[in-house]
Amino acid sequence: MNSFYVFSGKKIKRFFYICAAALLAAGVVYVERGNITVFSESPPSAVYSVPTEKKLIALTFDISWGEKRPGPILKVLEDKKVDKATFFLSSPWSKTHQDIVANIKNAGYEIGSHGHKHVNYSTLSSEEIRNQITTAGTILSELTGKEPKLIRMPNGDFDKRVLQVANDLGYKVIQWDTDSLDWKNIGVENIVKRVTGKAHPGDIVLLHASDSCKQTHEALPHIIDALRSQGYEFVTVSELISQGSTEGKEVRDSAWLSDRLEDAAGL
Repeated sequence: MNSFYVFSGKKIKRFFYICAAALLAAGVVYVERGNITVFSESPPSAVYSVPTEKKLIALTFDISWGEKRPGPILKVLEDKKVDKATFFLSSPWSKTHQDIVANIKNAGYEIGSHGHKHVNYSTLSSEEIRNQITTAGTILSELTGKEPKLIRMPNGDFDKRVLQVANDLGYKVIQWDTDSLDWKNIGVENIVKRVTGKAHPGDIVLLHASDSCKQTHEALPHIIDALRSQGYEFVTVSELISQGSTEGKEVRDSAWLSDRLEDAAGL
C-alpha cells in the first residue's frame, strides 16, 4: 500500500519560521555571550529575575519622555491598591517633570535610575559611562531625597564594562524576564496575554509609562487582576531581590530564551 503525506503550506512556513527563530536566538546568545551573559565566575551580574518559590512579582515602569501616560498609570495602581512597584526614571525627563516625580515618590513607589542620555552605554568609554550614571544619580537624589541604588540602562543595553562601572558606583543593574512589548503598541489584549502568560515567581516585568506607549494604562488593570487571581503578590524590585540571592547565578533562564524565540519568530 502506498502512503501519501500531505503538508500544508502554512505548516511548512511555520516550521521554517520556528527553525529560523531558534537559529537566530542561538546566534544571539553566542555572539553576545562575551558582552552580556552573566556567568557564575564573572561577577558583577545583572538581575533578570530572582529564584524564589514565593509567588512574588515586580511590575516595573520605564519613563524617558512625555507627560500624558504617567498619571493614568499611577491612577490605575492607586485604584487597584497596588502600593509596590518600581519606576526607572530618566534624569533629563525627571528635571522637566518634577511634579510627576513627586507624585511617584509620594505614592511610595520605588524609584530607580534610567540613566542620563538615552543612548547605548556599551558604545561609550568607561569614563563616559561613569559620568552618565553619576549625573543621573545626582539629579534623582536631589529630586527625591534618596540616592538610587538600582539602574536600568537605556534600551536595556550593557556590556561587562557597564556592569563593572555600575557595580563600582554601588548600583545593581536591573533587566527583566517578561517584556510586555507595550512599547510596540501591540494591542491591549496582546499586552495582557504576554505578561500573564509568561509571569512566574520572582519575575521582573517590563512596562513603560512614556507617552509613546499608548496602551499600557488600558492593559494594566487586566494584568493586575489576572496576576492576583493567579496568587501573585506585587513587590518592589529591591524587595524581590531581598527574597533570594542572584549573585553568582546565571540569570538568563528558559523564560528569557522563550521570549527571544517568540520575538524572532514574530509570534
